[in-house]
Amino acid sequence: MPSSAQHHEKRCILLLLIITLTTWNRILPKNFKEETHSSNTWWLQSKALTSSSPQFLCMGLNNVYTLKLWTALKLPISLPHWNFFMKSCPEAPLNPVVSPRKTELRIKKIMEKLDQLIPNRPFTHVTSTTSAKQSRATILNPQDTYCRGDQLDVLLEVKDHLGRRKQYGGDFLRARMSSPALKAGASGKVTDFNNGTYLVSFTLFWAGKVSLSLLLIHPSEGVSALWRARKQGYDRVIFTGQFANGTSQVNSDCALFLNSSTELCEYLDTRDQEAFYCVKPQHVPCAALTHMRSKNKNVSYLSKQERSLFERSNVGVEIMEKFDAITVSNCNKKTAPVPKKCKFGMTSTVPSGHVWKDTWNPVSCSLAPIEMKECLKGKFVYLLGDSTIRQWMEYFKSSINTLKSVDLHETGKFQHQFGVDLDKNIKIQWQKHGYPLVGSLNFSVKEIEYLARVIDRIGGEKNTIIVISLGQHFRPFPIDVFIQRALNIHDAVQRLLLRSPDTMVIIKAENIREMHNDAERFSDFHGYIQYLAIKDIFQDLNVGIIDAWDITIAYGTNDVHPPQSVVKNQINIMLNFIC
Repeated sequence: MPSSAQHHEKRCILLLLIITLTTWNRILPKNFKEETHSSNTWWLQSKALTSSSPQFLCMGLNNVYTLKLWTALKLPISLPHWNFFMKSCPEAPLNPVVSPRKTELRIKKIMEKLDQLIPNRPFTHVTSTTSAKQSRATILNPQDTYCRGDQLDVLLEVKDHLGRRKQYGGDFLRARMSSPALKAGASGKVTDFNNGTYLVSFTLFWAGKVSLSLLLIHPSEGVSALWRARKQGYDRVIFTGQFANGTSQVNSDCALFLNSSTELCEYLDTRDQEAFYCVKPQHVPCAALTHMRSKNKNVSYLSKQERSLFERSNVGVEIMEKFDAITVSNCNKKTAPVPKKCKFGMTSTVPSGHVWKDTWNPVSCSLAPIEMKECLKGKFVYLLGDSTIRQWMEYFKSSINTLKSVDLHETGKFQHQFGVDLDKNIKIQWQKHGYPLVGSLNFSVKEIEYLARVIDRIGGEKNTIIVISLGQHFRPFPIDVFIQRALNIHDAVQRLLLRSPDTMVIIKAENIREMHNDAERFSDFHGYIQYLAIKDIFQDLNVGIIDAWDITIAYGTNDVHPPQSVVKNQINIMLNFIC
């Protein structure tokens, strides 16, 4: 039996058709169709329209004819943020809204997974925490010479500073093999047995002298402390908003969360339930906010004893410093067959590839050298996110000499960038993500918006490429802020792929960054947790993943903005995906 909602929807459609047929010739101008096809200005005005909703238009204003009819009838329209659906017909929206309760449950489910990975490890004294110096690494089945393609395994037994064997795992370790003379490197796979022992596996991808490294980034007790502290506060980084007040400016405190009894300006995305707040300046409207900057606040949610774990000498300590380089030979092995070309949906491996002669080589697929201009011919590339994806924009501008920058009349370090090559019809755009953006210099927020809204406005088709990267600016804040943002972007991508399945969407994971840069706010531990979360969130969509996390470990960059050679190789993965 049809539901009452289905009956209601049919009545809505029937009534709309009756209205359309009976008013078409009487109300609409004769040149209506020509006007419709020639005018694209109506959607530009949608943000200024009222929030009231007609009670009987059910199918959503997703075509211009319907909108012009509605306008001719002089009835109110609701088009908040280009979301063309009517509240009276929730079963047939163009952009389905996920309820706040459902979003909370999704966030909770991801948080529970992460909590299981990071058990609470309180400690009474630093001497009971993991010591790199006391821990013991042993190469299993050691040989004088190893063969290319073999796996080398290292057993790690961790001990505390008094030499006592640890009974639990959870240490944040980073394994890497490298041959600097060959410009070669790869990450190692770490398996935690949760009893104080680890298996570290290296795939010997190339022949030559190979150095092995195993860093104790943070002991398990430090990991536990960082995880607990991250959940506790939004104020490790604080923001100052600048409001225009006639010819002068007024500054005010701003944040993702403000515990204040004073009047606040709330900048709320009502659909996705993401908000940013400022203390409202006296006699200045909230809409007058123009610029923002941030600074680190002198606050910590770690105890004095916990903070000692993150002193420079205790972060990234080498466990295998006494190990000599190993020798790897070709061993007359036949050259392995070339794997298939990289494409969307291929199986992810650990490690995902290796660097050789400064070039990235994936494990599960092959990358061909691609002529950039020919590949991008006729393409519109959207680069959305932080400054690590802005590096791509800068690389494109320096590598395509016919790509001309367009002055968008913005200022500041986060200003939008747009480049066009008229001969090849190439368009490339970089746009920052929404709050939070961490930066000590003033940046404009006049045009700031959340990426889910940006994606909702993109029509998409086979020549549309979207690359998304976010994470670095979220590290100082509770993880649920990042998870909610990633979920909202996931849902926007899902909507995009429903209406334009040929659109290519690529997620670039975070880069690793400087190892000794304020662990409580910016530790790679925070980035690694976000890396796990975003892979989990996007696993159900047909999107490409560029594993920048593993790539930057292999290159050994330890820089949030890696060298151009690394950026070039990240971009080459995208080019192979799309051409």
